[in-house]
Amino acid sequence: MAGATELPVRSISAPAVVPGVDFSDHLNFWRHGWNAVMITDTAFFRNPNYHQVTDTPDTLDYERMAHVVTGVYAAMTTL
Repeated sequence: MAGATELPVRSISAPAVVPGVDFSDHLNFWRHGWNAVMITDTAFFRNPNYHQVTDTPDTLDYERMAHVVTGVYAAMTTL
């Protein structure tokens, strides 16, 4: 994913005891033996609207989301 867009990319492989590592749907895949990754912008650590009534389409950054899609696509097509 790094290098496919101008977004900064950080990577970590951490056990579930690290706070936040299990804050996504990927955990359920892991529990059933399926491979999964979490791609995040740190959710509510960064966005005060996350999962709140104020989490509306007008508060989203669609340009950054497009960069994420480009980066994920690049990462998956190089496997």
